[in-house]
Amino acid sequence: MKATLKRSRLIAIGGIALVGLIILLVPAPAFAQSCALCYTQAAASGSRMIQALKSGILILVLPPTLGSIGMIFVVYHKRNQVRRTESDADSRQDW
Repeated sequence: MKATLKRSRLIAIGGIALVGLIILLVPAPAFAQSCALCYTQAAASGSRMIQALKSGILILVLPPTLGSIGMIFVVYHKRNQVRRTESDADSRQDW
C-alpha cells in the first residue's frame, strides 16, 4: 500500500513538473512579437536613452516583484495563526 502511495505521488509530481515545463515553453514564440515602432525608436536612440529605458523597465518591475515576495513571506509565516481545529469552532460561536 505504501509503495502505491509513493508511486502515485511521484507520478503526480512528475505530471505537475511536465505541465510547468509546457507552460514555460509555450509562450516562447510570443517574445518575438514586439511593437515595430518601439523597436526602431529604441534602436535609433543613443546609448544614454537605451540606459534610461533599461532603468525605467527595472524601476517598473522591481516594486511589484518585491511586494509579491513580501506578501508570500507574510502569508507563509502567518498561516498557522488563522487555522482552527474543529473542536475550537464548535465550542465557541463568534456570531
